[in-house]
Amino acid sequence: MKIWANIVPLTLENKNAMEKRLKAALIYDFDGTLAPGNMQEYGFIASVGKSNEEFWQESNVLADIHDADPILSYMLKMLEHANKTKVPIKREAFQETGRNMQLYKGVREWFGRINRYGEERGIEILHYINSSGLKEIIEGTPIAHEFKKIYACEFLYNDDGDAYWPAVAINYTNKTQFMYKINKGVDSVADSHLVNAYLPDAERPVPFEHMIYVGDGTTDIPCMRLVSDRNGHSIGVYDPSSENGYKKTKLLLEQNRCSMISPADYTEGGRMDTIVRTILDKIATDARIAELAKEV
Repeated sequence: MKIWANIVPLTLENKNAMEKRLKAALIYDFDGTLAPGNMQEYGFIASVGKSNEEFWQESNVLADIHDADPILSYMLKMLEHANKTKVPIKREAFQETGRNMQLYKGVREWFGRINRYGEERGIEILHYINSSGLKEIIEGTPIAHEFKKIYACEFLYNDDGDAYWPAVAINYTNKTQFMYKINKGVDSVADSHLVNAYLPDAERPVPFEHMIYVGDGTTDIPCMRLVSDRNGHSIGVYDPSSENGYKKTKLLLEQNRCSMISPADYTEGGRMDTIVRTILDKIATDARIAELAKEV
């Protein structure tokens, strides 16, 4: 122990240097990851007189008939049904839906606790959403302020505040572009210059190996594999009350689609808590080893 103490002194100077340099990103899907079910099912679908099954069947049929993007199809169906039934489809109405959403156990307390754990190890943790759900609904949830950026589907609004056209549509494949934006520190959705500009790995704010991607299903596979293949970590989550959800997520692990799996329970001392803390420990240790390798 004395030998190690002499070899690895963590001075205030070294710690400050690490704090300036070390960033880690926790990137979450939303539906089925931080909250159960699909967010459109928390009021909107019922308000236009449809059952969940009817709405999603219509959306899927539309996509199949026209060989269209399923995300754009569901957004179109939302607009069509709202117009037919005269249901207001305004940003404020979506945000109200978000305020009524159920979150998984421990989610509200998760961010502050894991941020403090990172700070104690010289790591600044940045939280992001990367979702095919609606940004406006996520903005209404009590955890919206925890995220540095919410990448999600979004509508354009006219002068009266009514949604009339998709502004952003995020499907399972183009989700990966936002991983590169996070990697390069580009927040803008519209940007296509900075994200494609050359930037040496050493200058990228969030290396892929400092990313933790958390998702619940097949739509998250491209992001999970992108992060895992670049030495980051991906966590497949499942509803703790769903045996079928566990089986599907376990299959992702067996097929090497994700690094590990956990129930969507974010309480202190739970499996998710343990996994993320351990990954943060590894990030801090790897950084310290890299610093030692430079010392003479």
